[in-house]
Amino acid sequence: MGLFTTVVKQFLTENLVVRKTKISESAYSILIKGDHIKNIEFIPGYFLRLVIGANNENLSRKDTVISYSVWDINHTIGTVELVIATHSKGAGANWIQQIQPGDKVFFRWKKGKFLIDESADSYLMIGDLSALSHMYMIRRNLPEDKQVQSIFYCQQLNDMYVDIDGTTPFDFYEMSQNPIDEIITKIEELVPKLNGSKMVYIAGDSRVCVALNQYFRKKLKFGTTQIKIKPFWNPGKKGLE
Repeated sequence: MGLFTTVVKQFLTENLVVRKTKISESAYSILIKGDHIKNIEFIPGYFLRLVIGANNENLSRKDTVISYSVWDINHTIGTVELVIATHSKGAGANWIQQIQPGDKVFFRWKKGKFLIDESADSYLMIGDLSALSHMYMIRRNLPEDKQVQSIFYCQQLNDMYVDIDGTTPFDFYEMSQNPIDEIITKIEELVPKLNGSKMVYIAGDSRVCVALNQYFRKKLKFGTTQIKIKPFWNPGKKGLE
């Protein structure tokens, strides 16, 4: 057993993959079981720091730890469900192709700040495929009286998937990568429809996150507390962060 593997097993929790399902043309879900999950204090928007390929000496250490959003959690039976997309062709995409029910996985919790916030009256949620499971989790846990508009895009609509409960609460659009002008056009249609106090969630491609952050601040005069933003990936870089 290598030193890295020894450290992983000492400081991260060991869990078991109990199911892997292909849910779209380029996405899989995996259900992971661990007794410690039953007692975790969970807020919608938490991530997992998942270690992949700890025993693979050909995989660089920077590619062995990847963040994934929690798509669903069941405290009663102690499971979390994640979605892993394969379109990036990176280390995570290769890992999900190989992992099978019965395999062990190691992770720790990462809370972050991209969490559910119930303080607004209306919400605009914007993201790509990488952000979909995260936004589904937040949307599902918002109170029913909240107004929600959405813009979710990908290059091929068959890459998208329904939420864990079988619903599709977001509007999907077929767009190219980095479609800032197209997204802004949609924003201009949707923002006037938002009622009361407003909040926007933006996630996915770092280029889109930066551009839209500037647009909401300078053009629409949104305040800092009204903008929730999380770059999940950067062009030319591996992993989610």
